[in-house]
Amino acid sequence: MTTTIDLVSYEDALASYDPVMGLEVHVELGTKTKMFCGCSTELGAEPNSQTCPTCLGMPGALPVVNATGVESAIKIGLALHCEIAEWCRFARKNYFYPDMPKNFQTSQYDEPIAFNGYLDVQLEDGEVFRVEIERAHMEEDTGKSTHVGGATGRIHGASHSLLDYNRAGIPLIEIVTKPIQGAGERAPEVAKAYVAELRELIRALGVSEARMEMGQMRCDVNLSLRPHGREKFGTRSETKNVNSLRSVERAARFEIQRHAAVLNSGGTIIQETRHFHEDTGSTTSGRVKEEAEDYRYFPEPDLVPVAPSREWVEELRAGLPEQPLARRNRLREEWDVNAHDMQSMLNAGAIDSIVATIEAGADSASARKWWMGELARSANESGTALEDLPITPAQVARVSELVAAGDLNDKLARQVIEGVLAGEGTPDEVVEKRGLKVVSDEGALTVAVDEAIAGNPGIADKIRGGKVQAVGALVGAVMKATRGQADAARVKELILEKLGVTEG
Repeated sequence: MTTTIDLVSYEDALASYDPVMGLEVHVELGTKTKMFCGCSTELGAEPNSQTCPTCLGMPGALPVVNATGVESAIKIGLALHCEIAEWCRFARKNYFYPDMPKNFQTSQYDEPIAFNGYLDVQLEDGEVFRVEIERAHMEEDTGKSTHVGGATGRIHGASHSLLDYNRAGIPLIEIVTKPIQGAGERAPEVAKAYVAELRELIRALGVSEARMEMGQMRCDVNLSLRPHGREKFGTRSETKNVNSLRSVERAARFEIQRHAAVLNSGGTIIQETRHFHEDTGSTTSGRVKEEAEDYRYFPEPDLVPVAPSREWVEELRAGLPEQPLARRNRLREEWDVNAHDMQSMLNAGAIDSIVATIEAGADSASARKWWMGELARSANESGTALEDLPITPAQVARVSELVAAGDLNDKLARQVIEGVLAGEGTPDEVVEKRGLKVVSDEGALTVAVDEAIAGNPGIADKIRGGKVQAVGALVGAVMKATRGQADAARVKELILEKLGVTEG
């Protein structure tokens, strides 16, 4: 039974307590095969079609470690400034749940492959907060349970459950922070910024697409409160499998308010897992949280220890890409933009697309304009991620080139982009099919200008009388007559020439 609690205000909670967080992020690696067998990891296959005796835990089936998974784990550890273990082992994490066909999860316990690191994250106002990393360890994902017949999609109230083991055995890296202290009222913001920066780092390494909406990256938000001046941490709750940046922030904020309400009323926080609800921004109780000893960890007897050579580790270190925060700071200078604009581009997921558009020949200003303007609007309207829009950076660069050459104005360019997004072809093909090129023929423009002047004698007289600003109405008439395909600046020049007026 769930007990309803009246939350205290966020400000009142922070007036009495210091929040302490611990974030556990699971990242599905983008390997072609599973962590301990040769089954495919490709998404979208028929349920239970990508399984074998090993990932189903059949007697006598022996696992083999995925070398690419180990390499990816080392890259992540190095990028997080971790120490890389010279020798480490896998362990069996024993528990029964239908989505674990082996009744244990192959993971790492007291011997992770990477440990003692940190990640610097930048908040909205530019402040940099360092989050210390406890460990990053290798493990395998579980299968997927679908609960049918209930109102919530959860097991409670369902009539039956369906199990798909295609995901069971997919390589995971779990990244665990040390207790995050000292963030105060900005704790939820720090949590969101950390997961965002970690996602950027994972993508930069090329080890995972880290698509949170697809479950490729998910965060468990551990939170506790302690009264001001106390050293001992409070009892924590763990909000499981939060799958968006906004939800990470909302979950942390809600739990701060909930914990404070319970403590202020004289209650006791129960160490438990909780579920986050997107629609209400609230959490509800899941189950009492087990301690490590409850899982009866012991070394995996069927796998040899992992002992990466120092030469290999240094070779991987030398090949690491630029850190995302350092890259953004460099691009800020190159593009001459402020911190707020760069943050907006980061939030929109536009930075890589803008960079690729510039590399394809566009200048930085036009690349930013199209991706953060017309394309961002299209993505928002269609509920699509910017990177998933059916247009390439090279095509955006071509639109920019056509504008720079005077073949398109901005209005026509927007129509070209609309056509490309609608699947009508390349920018040049859309221009040809829709007849969208700017009218640059002086003869045609002169005819249109003459007609506009003849059709609006009153406005023409005002312009001759010195009210040059009235020329906009005639320019508008010409643009309407040419379906927006005239060069507005040239039209204005022609009108003033015809009327014998000099601007300025």
